[in-house]
Amino acid sequence: MAPCVHAPRPGGPATLAARLPTTSHTLSTALRTEPSGLPAQIAQAIDAAGGWLPFDQFMHLALYAPGRGYYAGGAPTFGLRASDGSDFVTAPELSPLFGRALAAQVAESLAMTGTDEVWEFGAGSGALAASVLDELARLGQPVRRYVIVDVSSTLRARQQQRLAAHAGTVQWASALPAALRGVLIGNEVLDAMPVKLLARHGGAWHERGVALARTAAASDEKTGSRPVHRAQSAIKKEANSFLWQDRLTPLRPPAEVAGAHDYVTEIHPQAEAFMATVAEALARGGAGAAFFIDYGFPEAEYYHPQRATGTLACHQAHRMDDDPLANPGAKDITAHVNFTGVALAAQNAGLHVLGYTSQARFLLNCGIAHLMEAADLPTRANAMKLLAEHEMGELFKVIALGTHAWLPRGFAEGDRTHRL
Repeated sequence: MAPCVHAPRPGGPATLAARLPTTSHTLSTALRTEPSGLPAQIAQAIDAAGGWLPFDQFMHLALYAPGRGYYAGGAPTFGLRASDGSDFVTAPELSPLFGRALAAQVAESLAMTGTDEVWEFGAGSGALAASVLDELARLGQPVRRYVIVDVSSTLRARQQQRLAAHAGTVQWASALPAALRGVLIGNEVLDAMPVKLLARHGGAWHERGVALARTAAASDEKTGSRPVHRAQSAIKKEANSFLWQDRLTPLRPPAEVAGAHDYVTEIHPQAEAFMATVAEALARGGAGAAFFIDYGFPEAEYYHPQRATGTLACHQAHRMDDDPLANPGAKDITAHVNFTGVALAAQNAGLHVLGYTSQARFLLNCGIAHLMEAADLPTRANAMKLLAEHEMGELFKVIALGTHAWLPRGFAEGDRTHRL
């Protein structure tokens, strides 16, 4: 989910619902400790897996374990500062001009594709949906249905309250249909999907997983495992303490990482599987476009030799740390998006890549400067954080995909598709 603008975050399953995490951070902020029972549940999973759990499975439990994971609690954690009990702020909550500018792109896309539905993944508090729907009505481009795909019943209730004025238009779904016609949007969906960790030691690639401190061996020649003691200071030395353990693997990053130095990075099979599912549904429907906004890089930048510690990060109370093994369930875990992998997954499923650029350039192309001219000073100040390079403007990117080739207005200037 979105990093706090004051401290930007560096960043399978048989059904879409299993692939799709919600994009809202929903653990109660009143308690900043491990949710009751989650460490024991993870420990049981590690024991059942033979003493070692791949990190993507650990991350899935920490974020999505029913009733215990970070996304599965009851209280929202969106806000401008830690004093309001939040962990971070997202662009739609930061400024309504984000949704209004995006709505201009949605309106054009509905007209270009001849469709009348909008689908949003992980609508969070409903702020983006409210801004988009209000602006579409103002632009004279109302939609027949605005469907929110979200697996959190708690968030659905909050969204229903926020979107009461659009009750006749907004619907909810837990999965995509096999075929889909419409315009899809997703703000910070992909960064919240579990990733696999790879670590290169002495030229040999390992998969990084999680073991229990009480059972982990110093090393294991049969599996090629080796303990890792990085970022252990925050881990409680209790019965269910976790530690990193690396095992030799045939897995590799999608791009060659130059050099022989030790290197840690992520690969994104779940995000790419999700994108393939979305692309297949649109391709079957025959008409549509999708816009995903998130923080990340193209492949050549993602696997740059100097990015030797990866992008995995945790967020809690507007602070960032690098230890996802401490207090699982009490904080967000995230990684940057490999936009090249996203583009290839969509292309292989039958879609065209329509554009790729920075959030700042996309919003400017969609008319946010004109909207800022008519806004009051506080609104303009917050909107500037969406555009500034040192805030969200450059870290965040926008990728567009579609069933037919055309150039959306958000990419009319500054398109970077050639860099994917």
